[in-house]
Amino acid sequence: MEVKVTRVSQPGTRPKDEDLGFGTVFTDHMFVMDYEKDKGWVNARIEPFGDFSMSPASMVLHYGQAVFEGLKAYKTADGQIQLYRARDNFARMNRSSQGLCIPEIDIDFVMDALKQLLKIEEAWIPETPGTSLYIRPTIVATDPYLGVRASYTYKFFIILSPVGSYYSQGLQPVKIWVCEDHVRAVRGGVGEFKTPGNYAASLLAGEKAKKEGYNQVLWLDGIELKYIEEVGAMNIFFLINDELVTPMLNGSILPGITRFSVIELAKKWGIKVSERKISIDEVIAAADNGTLQEMFGSGTAAVVSPVGELRYKDKVINIGDGNPGETCMKFYNAVTDIQYGKAEDTEGWIEVVE
Repeated sequence: MEVKVTRVSQPGTRPKDEDLGFGTVFTDHMFVMDYEKDKGWVNARIEPFGDFSMSPASMVLHYGQAVFEGLKAYKTADGQIQLYRARDNFARMNRSSQGLCIPEIDIDFVMDALKQLLKIEEAWIPETPGTSLYIRPTIVATDPYLGVRASYTYKFFIILSPVGSYYSQGLQPVKIWVCEDHVRAVRGGVGEFKTPGNYAASLLAGEKAKKEGYNQVLWLDGIELKYIEEVGAMNIFFLINDELVTPMLNGSILPGITRFSVIELAKKWGIKVSERKISIDEVIAAADNGTLQEMFGSGTAAVVSPVGELRYKDKVINIGDGNPGETCMKFYNAVTDIQYGKAEDTEGWIEVVE
């Protein structure tokens, strides 16, 4: 299948790098293709960014059958465009699709299409250190049908957004609040898939956390409200007595691409890593006895996000000295140096757009 290209008549202008936020500005073009039950994925095209026309009865609007991904393209000092673990993102998208009865995509074809799109939109990729081009692939169910079943038709699209540095004011620890009234997901559900409903389920608790003066919610498991799962929309790590601990993947936790990177780097550096159940009581006890050294989240947007304060019920604990921990910063620097071409990619994580 070839990719048909239709260009805009008048290219837009990328905002100045210092004016970029996150997810508010979009490039001139997008990639789109459609799925029909008897034909598979068809009609691949790059076309001007614009609104979709769909029936008010489209199944995604009523039953939430959709998956998406988030990844980034980076520009190195010599102008080279780099993708970081992009194939892992599309492999995860296929796993999410399996979980929501959505047809899988051909990763090689989509990677080639994405590279074509990036070459067309190269002028939209910011060049200031810390900035990047955010990539949002999405699949939505499009059947105009008010009945609960898997859709027979779908739309896959990729939109691009130039984004500023996540840490425009420097890497600063955040405050997180342990939620006991709400859960994000449960084992056996769709928590391990990147689907919009998981994020909708997090909004109410997130608003409550903000009212309490906290940046993010620390989610506990949906059965016992005892074991830690994620923080906000990120995976979570604890450095306890020189051991890096992160919740094991149990069916309700999203398998983060950056999570894998942190674990692989830690093992390479000789840091003891444990993927296991970890309770909130264990974390509180480690804080009380002085063995909780660091705590940080990991994700595409921030790479790592250090935690400086944790509130559980009426107990507030402070972590570190108000600055990001040494181990957290080591991960941040290692990953970003690879992403921006400042360090050799010894892990095979980078794919160059040529």
